[in-house]
Amino acid sequence: METVDFVRDERGVTVVVAGHPQSYISTTDPGFLAFEYVQMLGLVIDAQPAGPLAVTHVGGAGLTLARYVQHTRPGSPQIVLEPEEALTALVRREAPLPRGHRIRVRPLDGRTGVARLADGSADVVIIDAYAAGRVPADLTTREALADAVRVLRPTGSLLINLCDERGLRYVARVLATLQSVPDLADLGLVALHEVLKHRRFGNAVVVASRMPLDWTDLARRAGRLPAPAGIRRGSDLQRVIAGAKPLSDNDSQPSPHPPESNGWQVR
Repeated sequence: METVDFVRDERGVTVVVAGHPQSYISTTDPGFLAFEYVQMLGLVIDAQPAGPLAVTHVGGAGLTLARYVQHTRPGSPQIVLEPEEALTALVRREAPLPRGHRIRVRPLDGRTGVARLADGSADVVIIDAYAAGRVPADLTTREALADAVRVLRPTGSLLINLCDERGLRYVARVLATLQSVPDLADLGLVALHEVLKHRRFGNAVVVASRMPLDWTDLARRAGRLPAPAGIRRGSDLQRVIAGAKPLSDNDSQPSPHPPESNGWQVR
């Protein structure tokens, strides 16, 4: 297992894996999301229909989003695919899960774990998995994403947390890949304005759905974040994708190496 550190402050604990901050867990407010990209994932979750959600998480780390869903939508059945059993044990020891949760952690990698899930078993699938600060190449191929879409219910959404250099060419390849996956009705991108404007390395959350989404509502929510984010869809999204080649198991790539000083901010 990669080196794991727990950095505490007055509000909670940051899980640092191999020198890269992976999760922030608030010990005082389970509804608090610290990292900017987690806030963007959270706003899409919040925009889903009211009530409990069946959520599958590819990547666990501190189980931050699973805790958030449990807090905001009690009773939600959740599956977390996290192959590092030792990491999960450390997280449970340092920041125990709340009582009454329905979070089940399976010690499986993303591809293996998703392949074992039933068709139409999830309202939301979240791919937020990193190794040495990079999204593993095997999680964003056409074959992998088609399998993730298979797991979605007819109204389900797939969220993918990516990171990229200025220019967003890796993100463009993932978007082009999703355009080649059947059974998706909507596709868009959420990121900080400075990332969308190619000013720095950063996160971008891809949102793909089996039914049309209310992008006006999502844009409103994004604009209310502590660090306001923007939306790309339609013709604006096509300009991001232009010229990008879809990824496949025979032509895959991980996300770019992150800079030494990362840009994740606690707000």
